[in-house]
Amino acid sequence: MATQTAPAPITRARVISSSRRTLITAILLGLLAIALPFIPPFTGQDYQRYLVVAALVAAEAVAFDFTGGYIDIVNFGFAAFVGLGAYTSALLAVDLGITPWIGMFLGAIVSGFLGLLTGMLTLRLRGIYAAVMAWFIGLALMGLARNLVDVTRGMLGLNVPRLLETSDNLPYYYIILAMLFLTLIVLSLIIRSRFGLAFRAIGQNVQAARASGINPTRFLVINFTVSCAFAGLFGGFYAHYYGILTPDVMAMVHTIEVLTVAYIGGRGSLWGAAIIAFPLTIGVELMRTSLANLPGLHLIFYGVLLMLVMIYQPGGLAGLLRRAGAWLDSRKPTQVKAEA
Repeated sequence: MATQTAPAPITRARVISSSRRTLITAILLGLLAIALPFIPPFTGQDYQRYLVVAALVAAEAVAFDFTGGYIDIVNFGFAAFVGLGAYTSALLAVDLGITPWIGMFLGAIVSGFLGLLTGMLTLRLRGIYAAVMAWFIGLALMGLARNLVDVTRGMLGLNVPRLLETSDNLPYYYIILAMLFLTLIVLSLIIRSRFGLAFRAIGQNVQAARASGINPTRFLVINFTVSCAFAGLFGGFYAHYYGILTPDVMAMVHTIEVLTVAYIGGRGSLWGAAIIAFPLTIGVELMRTSLANLPGLHLIFYGVLLMLVMIYQPGGLAGLLRRAGAWLDSRKPTQVKAEA
């Protein structure tokens, strides 16, 4: 009798082991994110500001990936929906005295409603047509924010009440971190539901999804609306964190930054964007600070990095980690007995 090694078959036990490893990794990364402000150099206020920006970009990238990664629609107007939520919450606080804690959620509702209307008008189209229409709507919103000076103060900037009566960045970091965790949980639950199955089917092949009884337009609009609502929520946080709001929040460059983070993290993963946003955004913020005399250099960095990822690692960070997990599983062979 002789013993030979064969690749381990995919069994229920291995699937459970992989899921357990994923859960443990997620818990450890979550604990690391919570502990980061107490690890040098992040104990300083400047670096804690970088953490706030990184967590905000991570949350926005997760919401962006919910559309771009699952239904294959690139929302080039994403930053405008962030800005709409920001201006809604800011104006409610300034003009009506509504607390920012409520205003942020009202901003999410307004952005979600516009996302619903936009989706109903544009998502019957496919590919670049839907993306361009979303971009045009974003340009229209930005134009209104600039020109309605009596309401928004245009490029002069709108002074906005802050969420907290403190200049300390640490409380803001934990607020946006909690929002990031909540976003990941909610969107992950949606993806694991029958809605998620429909989203994946539509993203892979619209015609095949329609042939199987799925109404593509309905699910496309649902997905787009949810993504825009979360964008508006994060816009409200943006407004009440910085304390001043200009139409630049709706600029296309912010959409490109979020898109880059989502693609480098790995399309259709959600968690990949959340992880990669921290080192990537902090690195870019340090670059902006140290190379302030070279504005726009970070955009070149984003572009080069995105090209490298798309060429050499199309699955992004998530794809790389999945391959590493599959390799680890393959290193656990089963012993198959065979006659000599």
